[in-house]
Amino acid sequence: MEPRLTLVTLGVEDLDRAIAFYRDVIGWSPASTDGGVAFFDLDGTILALWPHGDLAADSGLPYDGLGRYHGFALAHNARSRDEVDAIFAGLRDHGIDAAKPPIETDWGGYSGYFTDPDGHHWEVAHNPFWPLREDGRIAFPTAQA
Repeated sequence: MEPRLTLVTLGVEDLDRAIAFYRDVIGWSPASTDGGVAFFDLDGTILALWPHGDLAADSGLPYDGLGRYHGFALAHNARSRDEVDAIFAGLRDHGIDAAKPPIETDWGGYSGYFTDPDGHHWEVAHNPFWPLREDGRIAFPTAQA
C-alpha cells in the first residue's frame, strides 16, 4: 500500500447540520452533497460526512452509539501561533467553545482542541518543528542517522 491517506469519513447524526458546520463555521465548501453523503475536497484529501447508520452498515459493524472519547483526533497544522488563535477566535464567533483552549505544549508547540457537533475531535496546532510547505502540507523532517 502506498503511504498516503486519501479519504476520511466521519459518521454524523444529522447530515444537514454537519454540512452547515463544516461549510459555515469551518469555511470549507462541499464538493458534492448528493446521495445522502457530503464530500469536501481538502486539496487532494477528501473529507466525507455520512450518517452513522449508513456508515456502520457499509462497514459491517453494529452501530450502538458513541462515547465522548473516540480514540483519535483529526488535526490541522497552522503556520503560526497567531493563526491558531485566529482560528479559535473564528470558532468562538460561531458559538463554538474550545474543548481545550490553545496553550503552550510540552513538546514545544502551541495547540488547542475543538469538537464538531457530532463529537469529532479536532486539534489545531502550530508545530515549529514541522514547517508547512507553500501548499499547506507538512514538510516532515527527515530522520538523522
